Amino acid sequence: MTQLEKARHNILSTEIKKAAKKENISPRLLLKEVASGRAVLPANVNHKKLVPIGIGRNLRVKVNINLGNSPQASCRDEEVIKAKRAISLGADTIMDLSTGPAADVIRRKVINVSTVPVGTVPIYEALKKAGSISRLSPALLIETIHKQAEDGVDFMTLHAGVLRKHIKYAGKRVCGIVSRGGSIIAGWMSAKNRENPLYEHFEKILKILRKYDVTASLGDGLRPGALADASDRAQFAELGVLGELVKVCRKNGVQVMVEGPGHVPINQIEMNVKKALKVCHDAPFYVLGPLVTDIALGYDHINAAIGAAIAARSGAAFLCGVTPSEHLSIPNLEDIQEGLVAFKIAAHAWDTARNMSDRDLAMSIARRTFDWKKQVELSIFPEMAGRKISEKDNKSSDDFCSMCGKEFCAMRNFKSVMNADMAEITNKNNSRQN
Repeated sequence: MTQLEKARHNILSTEIKKAAKKENISPRLLLKEVASGRAVLPANVNHKKLVPIGIGRNLRVKVNINLGNSPQASCRDEEVIKAKRAISLGADTIMDLSTGPAADVIRRKVINVSTVPVGTVPIYEALKKAGSISRLSPALLIETIHKQAEDGVDFMTLHAGVLRKHIKYAGKRVCGIVSRGGSIIAGWMSAKNRENPLYEHFEKILKILRKYDVTASLGDGLRPGALADASDRAQFAELGVLGELVKVCRKNGVQVMVEGPGHVPINQIEMNVKKALKVCHDAPFYVLGPLVTDIALGYDHINAAIGAAIAARSGAAFLCGVTPSEHLSIPNLEDIQEGLVAFKIAAHAWDTARNMSDRDLAMSIARRTFDWKKQVELSIFPEMAGRKISEKDNKSSDDFCSMCGKEFCAMRNFKSVMNADMAEITNKNNSRQN
């Protein structure tokens, strides 16, 4: 039985108990969320080192980070190092999007070292095996999905909602189709003059996912890659199909979440999230950003984190981290780090607004008391916080830092004011008693 089926039968699985403990909520509450489909628990039965987590809008906002090589860059060992680093920095999940040499070896290595759920996009490996889009067959695609599920992949992006009739809508866009998976599917349908194989063979694929309890992540193959293309007919036509596929997944006992845009103007993010939740029957919504401008080249982690915070507030449960190298190159170790930290801040911004963390209050108290060690420990990236203090020429003193110095330190000065006031009150009380 899958986690969804167990929850429907009111069975408290070991995975739900562990995830609830990590979430600091009642296992029964998490069970209810999973049973309703509002939350998923990606936990492949073959992923032995996994520490389960829940993904849903009534839970803590989760952050994914992408890694993976390409035919032009990176090697297998480097991707494993990236995975370990991402996990150590608090990534809730990682996706291996390798398209280069030894992609299958990298995937297995990443799963073997990962304590967090691992996701993939199986059509990448299928295309690599086929050699070209025209030689890609439904049988090879299904075989690849089965092999990855058997290896222990916890969730898979399936671009099953892109249909032949949608392609003409995308043709009117500024940037057309920017999703790799979406473009492969579009190319295959054009070359074969047939419907999307992921859509046509969807229930056969679900049998595989159910066997290993792989969560279906319904990909947005027609997501907008430019602000000018956001919220258009192509995007919402695909979304309607994804909503129908959500029901098919649940009918077959398969956990499911839905992926979202993309490049979206800041004033359209809330509408996009709420529309997706309604159309897709409250399935957890997984967003890439969204990126709120098209011109932040080299700083797209900041660009996307702005949109991610708004998306989380609007109901998105799962944020896919964007790195500074988005639109430019394969992210290196530093890029992975920068993107992940930016998105952890975005996720925490909404979590703390829901009173889900006492960490911010603890940090404020540590600042008031000039407890530098505690401030570093409480920070999202302690290593960087500690480094910034040690790199300063005028290092922090016990009761002030080099930002303001001794005379201009606001907290130090206010502390003196309060001490003086308390001393005056004490003296007055003593005088009255005498």
